[in-house]
Amino acid sequence: MSFGTRRCILDFIPDIIMLGKFCVVGFVRLRRQCVQQSVASFKWILKHKKFPLLLLAAGMTSREVFMEGAQRPRFMAEPITHRQKLRNAKDMKARMELLIMEIQYEFCQALEAEEKDGKFKVDRWERQEGGGGITCVIQDGEVFEKAGVNISVVHGNLPPGAVAQMNTRGKKLSGTSLPFYALGISSVIHPRNPYVPTIHFNYRYFEVETDTGTQWWFGGGTDLTPYYLNESDAIHFHKSLKDACDKSDKTFYPKFKEWCDKYFHVTHRGECRGIGGIFFDDVDYPDKEGAFEFVKTCAKSVIPSYIPLVQKHKNDGYGYKERQWQLLRRGRYVEFNLVYDRGTKFGLYTPGARYESILMSLPLTAKWEYMHVPEPGTPEFKLTEILKNPKDWLRWSGAPRFSRCVLYTDVKNSCIICESSQSELSTFPVLSMILKIAQGA
Repeated sequence: MSFGTRRCILDFIPDIIMLGKFCVVGFVRLRRQCVQQSVASFKWILKHKKFPLLLLAAGMTSREVFMEGAQRPRFMAEPITHRQKLRNAKDMKARMELLIMEIQYEFCQALEAEEKDGKFKVDRWERQEGGGGITCVIQDGEVFEKAGVNISVVHGNLPPGAVAQMNTRGKKLSGTSLPFYALGISSVIHPRNPYVPTIHFNYRYFEVETDTGTQWWFGGGTDLTPYYLNESDAIHFHKSLKDACDKSDKTFYPKFKEWCDKYFHVTHRGECRGIGGIFFDDVDYPDKEGAFEFVKTCAKSVIPSYIPLVQKHKNDGYGYKERQWQLLRRGRYVEFNLVYDRGTKFGLYTPGARYESILMSLPLTAKWEYMHVPEPGTPEFKLTEILKNPKDWLRWSGAPRFSRCVLYTDVKNSCIICESSQSELSTFPVLSMILKIAQGA
């Protein structure tokens, strides 16, 4: 080899080194991008030929990439906030968005598993004023006549109507400009079979900047609206919610159960919308982390509280009478949502609101009849009596139920008195025996 040839090769060594560095850097960047963007990034790289296919193959087959990709959460659509920002584990807004995206995916998958051929229509939308949402809906399914699972991530400045509504419940929001950030998940499931109850759940997080600083709070709840009362279903549902609440605080369930009965009361009808569940708002205790864990546990309890009821009753037989009663009860559901529901009002007050998603909670079909009253003694009448008199489903589950049993002592006459019927006492022989002994003494 001549001196000139060797010199020519040596001249190319820096270029070869630079090419090697470029390949290494390209490989690292490619692998990182593939992990972050998954399939969408893979298709984009192939389309634009950003890197050589050899490097692409090397990056995609590395064990680390597969391990990292397998740990990425699955969503119904691309998040509203960029995935890179959602990696900030210290930002509660990011953590809440990840949670509601995961809950939406898990619940939609559980519902689709009960449908024969039905799949959710996924509609990802953006709001001009800031943020957006993902609406997932099934209509005219075999099991679910209409099922909607929405998430929304919106921000901007609070409109006067929303400020006035919040101040009426004790908030002190002051300032000329009130930047807010609200995100949450909301779902309403209207089944086709009248023996499958309707469920509603909503979990949300809210931040607002005021003159005095940042205010934040969580809200939400889960409630059940049956068309025909099944006590074992009611006990299962409420026990699932109580178990979830007890993981944070044993006082939460009774407090939020009572709040739910009051909140979902249709005042002009003098009855509740359903058999309740839990409802809470303005929760900023014990601290932000504790409140988030409570909301997360409650949201995770939706599937085990509801899906077993769907599986139990979706194939139950029913006729024209049961269907008409279902449509009448749906009418009452609509009345509450349009007249009283706080979330519906906030959505309608918000500029740039997406009304199709807000009104997703309304059933596909409903009915109103003039002065309709169910006949006494019928299953329909039994349900209305419960709706007028909310019940503590867990207090006496598995124990004898007394319509009215009060024990007290009459000091003047030296005796024990029990106000209850003899038929009820006969179901509790120990108490009956104690009373006879006491009266005989």
